[in-house]
Order: sequence, then structure tokens, then C-alpha cells
Amino acid sequence: MIFAYQRPIHFADTDSAGVVYFARLLSICHEAYENYLTKKGINLREFFNNNHTAIPIIHAEIDFFYPVFCGDIVIINSKITKINDKVFQIDYLIKKEEENIGKGMTKHICINPQTRKTKPFPAHFSEQFFH
Repeated sequence: MIFAYQRPIHFADTDSAGVVYFARLLSICHEAYENYLTKKGINLREFFNNNHTAIPIIHAEIDFFYPVFCGDIVIINSKITKINDKVFQIDYLIKKEEENIGKGMTKHICINPQTRKTKPFPAHFSEQFFH
């Protein structure tokens, strides 16, 4: 399933050369992830402040094909793939109009925040998130 998120590039997203700063584009991909969680009915406050389950990012990458400037409208197409009962990956295709301008990826793992040990995704999360 592909989920689209659209957003303008703000001045604060750019570096001294006037192009989007690499870490900001990865942050915008995370905004797309948060927007997906919200659309799936997941309460962000509860999700990010849960004493029983945490789903941190264990790997992230971003590749640029073309520069992005202040005022550009970007569309982040996110594809979520469940790797196993503890890990999922989100692949991001970043577009400006119809042109692919970059791609990114984040890999997430489910853990118990108290023990920091991996654990399977809770059933209620899997039902909301992966369907």
C-alpha cells in the first residue's frame, strides 16, 4: 500500500546554498510516517510515550537525485513493508510534480522500552498499522 503526503519546502528546511538540507528531508519523511499513523487512528501522544512498547528507527538513509528549493511542493509516497513480527521498513519516494527527486528508507523495530529487548508488535498496533 502506498500512502502520499504533500508538503511545501520552507525556508527553515534549506541550507546556506538555498537547497533543502539533507537531514530536513529525512525529517519530512518522518512527518509522512507520523501523518500515516494519524490517518490509521493511532494517537501520536500515546504511541511515542508508551511504557510497554517503543518502535525506534534502527536504520535510515536518504538519496538525492535533484535539488529541492524553498517554495517547492514535495510529495512523499511511502510504502510500508512488514519484514517480520518485530521489524518493518518504510520506503519513501520523494517527488516534485511528476519528477522523482529523491528516495529514503527507515527501518523500525519493536522493543520493550524498559528492557530494550525486541518483542513482537502488539496485536492492536498490527491491526491498525498494517491493514
